[in-house]
Amino acid sequence: MAARVTPSRAFAALAISVASLALLQNLVIPVIPLIQDDLGVTADAASWTMTAWLIAAAVATPVLGRVGDLFGRKRTFLAVLVVVAIGDVVAALAPNLELLIAGRVLQGVGGALFPLAFGLMRDVMPPRRVTGAIGATSAIIGIGGAAGSVLAGPIAEAIGWRGLFVVPMVISLVGILLTIALIPRIATAATGRINLLSAVLLSAWLVALLVPLSSGARWGWASPLTLGLFALAALLLAAWAVWELHAREPLVDIRMLLDRAIWPTNAAGILVGAAAFGFWGYLPQFLEVPGTTGYGLGLDAQAAGLVLVPLLVGMSAIGFTTGAISRVLPLRAQLSIGAGAMGVSVVAAVLFHTAVWQLAVAGGVFGLGIGLAYAAAASIIVQSVPGDRVGVATGMNANLRTIGSAVGSALTAALVFGSVSGDAVPPEGGFDAAWITMAALALAAAVLVAVVAPARDARDAASDADEREAAEEAVAIAEAA
Repeated sequence: MAARVTPSRAFAALAISVASLALLQNLVIPVIPLIQDDLGVTADAASWTMTAWLIAAAVATPVLGRVGDLFGRKRTFLAVLVVVAIGDVVAALAPNLELLIAGRVLQGVGGALFPLAFGLMRDVMPPRRVTGAIGATSAIIGIGGAAGSVLAGPIAEAIGWRGLFVVPMVISLVGILLTIALIPRIATAATGRINLLSAVLLSAWLVALLVPLSSGARWGWASPLTLGLFALAALLLAAWAVWELHAREPLVDIRMLLDRAIWPTNAAGILVGAAAFGFWGYLPQFLEVPGTTGYGLGLDAQAAGLVLVPLLVGMSAIGFTTGAISRVLPLRAQLSIGAGAMGVSVVAAVLFHTAVWQLAVAGGVFGLGIGLAYAAAASIIVQSVPGDRVGVATGMNANLRTIGSAVGSALTAALVFGSVSGDAVPPEGGFDAAWITMAALALAAAVLVAVVAPARDARDAASDADEREAAEEAVAIAEAA
């Protein structure tokens, strides 16, 4: 007899499934040197284990989000989970770099789990619980990404870097079983087909943009290859936008994305994504700068990872309470306050970083800001688009945040390491300049969301209410069955 479907059980199934991918986001970054030595490849070649994941996630997220909208989110969600589990096996057993990269590409397809999960939550949960569920899931995504960075090194030292892929594989398998048992199949509301040319153009401009953002520091930002790919990305983006605007059945409704209810959130996603990775991604490197430099704290990798614990606690604490917060604070205010907290905490880190506790406190506040901003942004998108466009809309929001992360990483790397060569220790001013830039981006996001108010009429609100009532009715029927 099938388990009775309840919102709590449905959330548990989706959360566990998403956790399997969240761990994989940054899992290989700390162990790239180990992979390099074990497989006998260069550092540049080994770095493709991360670049391949990033590109695959960027391409798969909006495309498979739309597939879920059209052909069923549960079915698509399960298929993606299976692909991720296969990718884990391939990566764990890979005898060479080529197969490891292939495994990472399969894992990257799992980026589509995020928008699919948000869409399923809107489908199967009562409207009053959707915001809280999305907030908690966003927290899990952030916690998983940070936990992967913190735990990868110690785990790899204990059982080897291949063992890193075993835990997410087991979680994926558990997620598959729970999704089959606890998530009802909801009839799709969308009609139409996948616009293949649009999907190809979208994939092409994302690849052309993300490859130089990820590798430009090694190739040289002024190299012909880097500049050529950026130019190609711009041309392909323009071609994609023109095609989408004139297509009878666009993959991504650009006019919908330009709605005042949506575009400020997406723009803030880019800025917040850049600030998040620019600070959080490089904080461990700052903590590991030798004390002999006069400004470094000289921590080892394990101790530096522990300093990130307050950041993780902050993200989880705020992410799991966004449902309650939303009863007294509008989502846009939450996004603005979250981005503002990120900016203020980074400024504090620039001003006060002579002791570990100062950076731990700054990280904790930063985590609160990230958790609030990420959860609010996802909820705004889910509640601002028609039910048959949730997957592709949340997929594009996740994509833009990914692009922002790549931009933030590239900017920080250029500012921190641009004036040094070889293994030389970067100057304190490099970190200061990078983090002030990240703070400015976060504060700009806060101002943007606060200033640009949505212009939605009563028909939109009524349409949303009708869709949610229909979703609740479908869940009730499924539970009764």
